[in-house]
Order: sequence, then structure tokens, then C-alpha cells
Amino acid sequence: MRYYNLIRDTSSKACPLVISLVLILNGVFISAEQVNGLNKVHIVHLGAKQHDAPELVTKSHYQILEPIFGSKEAAQKSIVYSYRHGFSGFAAKLTASQAKNLSAQPEVLCVIPSRTLRLKTTRTFDYLGLLPSSPKGLLHDTRLGSEAIIGIIDSGIWPESESFKDTGLGPIPERWKGKCVSGDAFDANKHCNKKLIGAEFYVDSLAEETNGQYDFHGEDEYRSARDGTGHGTHVSAIAAGAFVGNASYRGLGGGAARGVGPHARIAIYKTCWGKLGCLTPDVLKAIDHSIRDGVDVISISIGDDAPAGFEIDTSDIAFGSFQAVMKGIPVVCAAGNEGPNAHTVDNVAPWIITVAATSMDRAFPIPITLGNNITILGEGLNAFPEVGFTDLLLSEELMETSIAQGKTNGKIVIAFTPDNDAIQKADRILKAGCGGIIYAQSVVDPTVCSGLDVPCAVVDYEFGTDILYYIQTTDVPTAKLSTSKTLVGRPVASRVARFSCRGPNSVSPAILKPDIAAPGVNILSAVLNGYKFMSGTSMSTPIVSGIVGLIRQTRPDWSPAAIRSALVTTAWRTDPSGEPIFSEGSTRKLADPFDYGGGLINPEKVTHPGLVYDMGLDDYIHYLCSADYSDNEISKLIGKTNQCPSPRPSMLDFNMPSITIPSLTGEVTVTRTVTNVGPAGSVYKPVVEPPFGIELEVNPKTLVFGSNTTKNKFSVTVRSNHKVNGDFYFGSLCWTDGAHNVTIPVSIRTKILRNYV
Repeated sequence: MRYYNLIRDTSSKACPLVISLVLILNGVFISAEQVNGLNKVHIVHLGAKQHDAPELVTKSHYQILEPIFGSKEAAQKSIVYSYRHGFSGFAAKLTASQAKNLSAQPEVLCVIPSRTLRLKTTRTFDYLGLLPSSPKGLLHDTRLGSEAIIGIIDSGIWPESESFKDTGLGPIPERWKGKCVSGDAFDANKHCNKKLIGAEFYVDSLAEETNGQYDFHGEDEYRSARDGTGHGTHVSAIAAGAFVGNASYRGLGGGAARGVGPHARIAIYKTCWGKLGCLTPDVLKAIDHSIRDGVDVISISIGDDAPAGFEIDTSDIAFGSFQAVMKGIPVVCAAGNEGPNAHTVDNVAPWIITVAATSMDRAFPIPITLGNNITILGEGLNAFPEVGFTDLLLSEELMETSIAQGKTNGKIVIAFTPDNDAIQKADRILKAGCGGIIYAQSVVDPTVCSGLDVPCAVVDYEFGTDILYYIQTTDVPTAKLSTSKTLVGRPVASRVARFSCRGPNSVSPAILKPDIAAPGVNILSAVLNGYKFMSGTSMSTPIVSGIVGLIRQTRPDWSPAAIRSALVTTAWRTDPSGEPIFSEGSTRKLADPFDYGGGLINPEKVTHPGLVYDMGLDDYIHYLCSADYSDNEISKLIGKTNQCPSPRPSMLDFNMPSITIPSLTGEVTVTRTVTNVGPAGSVYKPVVEPPFGIELEVNPKTLVFGSNTTKNKFSVTVRSNHKVNGDFYFGSLCWTDGAHNVTIPVSIRTKILRNYV
């Protein structure tokens, strides 16, 4: 059993030191209050259910706690949540000593303190080719997603938005078992309809963490499923928003807004509360309920700060999602917004579909006209009226006294922001007041303008230097800052967003993460009062979730792993027009699998991949054994006795739709199994693009799928020609029958062993 604190493992079974390090970095620790005997909410994971009846599951939870507390009444009083639908476990108020004692119980898989997670925050579907007007394709085949139910765990929903009207929708799918719950400013009878078919909120852990003192009104929150921040509303409308004509943000990005599945149904589970964030016991209860309710896919735009947590040991999202996947429900999660550095990707469990964010072929250039009539195009979302010619100031030349005295009021200021001090000075200028601000950045990130109440533009250092030269060679420099324009199509290039978290996977380096990418920059969608642009992997995640919901209507027999495989193997490695996708970062480079996984999601190819890299329970057991989980832990997780083979299997042979070898020494052979989901009689041959300096030998040379042969196994022998240790090199392996190109990414890093004297 595993119980974690800052200093050492206090359980009867020691955990690797690296787990303690990850937990220290993630801020999981025993507080002084706990040491002194005060209660804190903990999540107690028991694994798979041992009873079908929820009442019996909860009764078993009381029985586990009763010896700890000494009475049935105290045990019942301690429980915050009983997880009893999709899996077994509970959240309870425990002291540190009680948590330690509980972790030693034979029924217990692990005990984890409650943590706070963060939200990962028109043109999109035209860009991806997902067109409702098409006489064939995914939307046509699913009747605009009318039978799909998208479960969204987030900050709630604003039900009055036009995006959630149910005009033209048929009856709610009969399999739906969820409910709408009334609360503050949310009337279930009034606000739920045939579009918004489920709405619940979770406050029990919130109440415990805040001692019942959370100020809903002061935090602009609602004790109901009503959204107080706009994030959940935005996400929900991306996944399944109805058709809304003439949507725009102050005239920018105008057009018809809609979600992936305009007729798909939404079930919202509110677990996130304003600035406080999202408490893990609440999130886990929402996953439990979504399994019970019968959603087709669970969408979670929530996660930890980097680095990632340890799967079933420390990540409650990973634990809950494992149980959902075992019941056939795909779980789609955000990769995180802490990019572009390596090893930052979040939600890395191999059963989760992890989503990165790209831009698309839409930009919002801002004309910056200097006093010498030279016009420079910046970037950003500036819907404010034009700032006419006024003084142009350089932030570095401004004294703090001048800023405090309001010398910047009405003026345009350009701020070079190479470090945190420069950024903080720009913030002080904004607080003191200015007519407009221009950020000059080494890597252009227009999201810095989000939420500002003054005109704002972003330029790169090249254009910034042009403006600087003008200032330094002019007695009275002036500038004009115009409103943004909307530019669609070529020549706007697609890029993996700077904020999007990158691989490699810091938990299991042989498991490629992220899996797939989707647009997540300047996405126009519904908010509390109207429509607004937001950026983040929070926005790319519901695009994938919505598409997964549609896939489940056309391919109901596909497992979550088969769906993930189809997403990866059919993805674009260029943008839809064939242009290369670059990766934003400290240096500009072509995107690779650590930036976008298999590539950019291609919704009109995904239901016809030809072959899939499928996985079931035995495959996940293979992974858990290779990751050194004990037989006891695995048995509890899956709900039946398991014994890992000896020697343990290699993680390199886990049937992912990718091949990632983090330390290649000499030669290694990996195996994969593919399942034919195309026509019988198909014959596939391999096409290899080896990483630089790497040899890939595929056997057999042909895969034949007859009427009685749906699965084929193949091996890839990998050799390195490198003489020194280096970074990862990337390539691909494609199986093709002439009609289908089943492509997986290959990522290899050579490790040269040396003898040191």
C-alpha cells in the first residue's frame, strides 16, 4: 500500500525514491496541521468494485473505516464521497496517522491527500474539414452527432447561451441515466433541455477544504452547475454547441459558431470553483458519476502543474480514467499549458488520450503605424477603437517615478520582455494607465494581450527592433494602433502553440505523449454573456472529445484504444493544405511527435484507418507489470487476481500506436499487433522513414488479412549508427494497402555505454 508524504514512504512497502521527488515537486505533502492531528481530506483508492449494488459498495467503505475511527457513526461522519459506480473508493477526513494506518489495510490500493488541479485554458471545423454541408462524412453519418453524449468535467455551464438551445433535436437517448440538479440560479426544469441533458455540481470536498467558509457570492460563483468563470461554457460549446449565426467577439472572427457535434448532447459535471481551482475528490466523484450516467466520452480540460504525477499512484484523473476505459468509455485530457519546455506534458497515463494545441489558418493582424508612415503588422485580439497618433514611449527608458506620476497615460508604450523584471515593469505601466501597449517578444505569444482593458499588440524582436530604431532616431516619436483585422486561409501558417506542453513523457519515457493535436489558439466559443476567444489545451481537448463522441456512433464496437489508434494513425503531419507545421519555442523548428504526437487531428479520415493498434485488459496489465506495479496493486486495480510473469515484460512492447525508445543501447526488437478494421483480404506492406542514424528492420514484409485473419503481429528491429549520446531523432512506420496509410511516429534516443576508470 502506498501513502505519500514529503520526507519518506511511511507505508509497509517502500516506494521508489523518484516517486517522492515527483510528489515534492507537485506539492503533495503532509502539513504541520496534519502532524498535529488535524483532519485533511484524503482519497482512498480500492480499485475495481467488488459489488454491483452501489449500496453494498458504500457499506464496504464504512466497514473499512470503522476500525480506524472506533465506531460506525464516526466512520460515516468522516466520509466526504463514496465512489461506488464506476469503481470503488472514498474520500474521507483523516489525520496523518489515520491515513498511514488505513494505507496498511489489505483492501487499500493507495491513500492520496486531496490536491487542487487547474483548468487548462467559428473557423475551427472548416479548417479541419468537418463540414455539416457535406453529403457524406462524419457529421452526415452521425446526423450531426444527435446520439452522442459528451461528458464534460469543468467549471459548469451558462445554460442561457444560444449554443445550448435544443432546436431541432430529437428525444434524449434512452441509455442516458444521468440527471439535472437544481441550485443557485440554476433551475433544472428550466435550464436543462434536449441539448443540456445532465448538470451536476460537487461541493462536499470544497466545503471541507474551506471549512464551509467558501464565499460563493464574493468569488462570483454559484452553488450549482451554473458557470462562474466561463471556462466550462466555452469548452462545452466547442464540443457540442448548436449552430449560432453571426457570432463574434466585438466584430472579430465573425461567422457561424458551432461545436464539433451541433446536435450532440452535453452532460456537465462542475468540479472547478473560481480561483480556487478543482479539488481532486470532487473530480473523481464526477468521473464516477459520468461512468454511471452512460456518457460516450469524458472530456477533462484539467490537470496538474508540470511535472506530471505518477499515474494510478498519485493522479486521481489517471485512476478514475482507467476505470472508465475498462468500461469502454474513452477519456480525453489536456496536455497542459506549461510549454514549450521538454518533459512538461501532463495527463500521461497510457489509457488517456492526451491533446496538444495548435494554431490554425486564421490570424488577427494589428496595423501599427509609426509617425514616419511605416506600418508594421503586430498580432493580437484588439477590438478596441483605434488609438490615433500619440507619443510612442520605450518602457526601458521610463523611470518608476514617471510611471507612478501617470506620464504614460494616453501614450503607446513598447515593452521588450526578455525576462520577468521587464514583464513586471510592463504590468506596472498597465496598472498606472496607458493608451496602448506593444509587447516585443523573442517568441510571439499573442495570449499576453488576453484580458487587458487597453489596446494591445505583439511583435517579434525583428519588428520590435525596427520600432526601437525609429524611436531612437526621431525627436518626437509617435504611433497609431489600429483595431485587429481577421485574416483567414493562406498565407497563415499552422504552429504548435508555445504554451502547449511537450514530451517526452517524464513518468514513462517509452510511452509517447501527447497523443494528438487540435486547434487551441484563439478559439471563439460561448462564455457567460456572449462569445469570446480563449487559448489553451483546454480548447483543443473538447475538439478531440467531440470527434471521439462522433466516432463512437459510427464505430460502437471500437475500444478506447482503437479510437486513440485511429486518431494517431490518420493524423496530418502537415496542416490541411499540405504546409509544414512548425513548433513555437525558443527556436523555430518543424514540429515532431513530442510536440503533437501523431499530428493534427484529421476527422474525416479517422473512421476509416484500415488497421488499429487495439488494446484490452491484458495489454494494460502488460503495461502495469512493466512499470513495476506489484501483483497485489494490479489485482486490486483490475478486480481480480493477477500475477506478472517473470521476467517482467518490456514496456517497449506495449501496443501503443507509436514506437518510443528512450535509451537504445546496441540493438532491440519491439513487437506490435494490428487489427484489421477495413475490408477482408487486405494486404499491407511497410514504408519506413527511419530516424537519422537509425536502422529499422520490419518483419514480416507483408501483412495479409484474410476472411478469418483479423490480427497480425509484426516486429521492428532497431539499431543505431550513432557514436555519441544525443537527443531524440524522429521518423515513422507506415503500413499501406494502397488505400489506407496507417502511420505511427517513431522516436529513438541512443545511449552509448562507456567504461570509466
